[in-house]
Amino acid sequence: MVELLAPPLDAVFHALGDATRRRMLRDLANGERTVGQLAEPFSISLAAASKHIKALESAGLIRREVRGRTHLCRLDPGPLATAHEWLNFYEHFWTSRLDVLDRLLREEDARKTPPAKQGDDQ
Repeated sequence: MVELLAPPLDAVFHALGDATRRRMLRDLANGERTVGQLAEPFSISLAAASKHIKALESAGLIRREVRGRTHLCRLDPGPLATAHEWLNFYEHFWTSRLDVLDRLLREEDARKTPPAKQGDDQ
């Protein structure tokens, strides 16, 4: 399953690999924004903002709607859910590995700790 999703995930992770685009997505989580509104926190040109938006659009992370001369962008969370599902596989992998390590360390500690003598608890 993980391998079948590789090409769309490549675009999602590429888009998420840039801090400006991650911030744009976070802003869009609060509602739709114009290109100018997305560019404003970064002091970047509209052309530069448009390049970032195109990367997000190519990954399917946002949708752009043109209303007259205004371009409105909104978040499309579907590809993020797919990326989360992919990452979740590895979260389970590492959680199980860390559980095994925890168990082994507890067993090792138990072997090193001498048994309590009677009367030590007084």
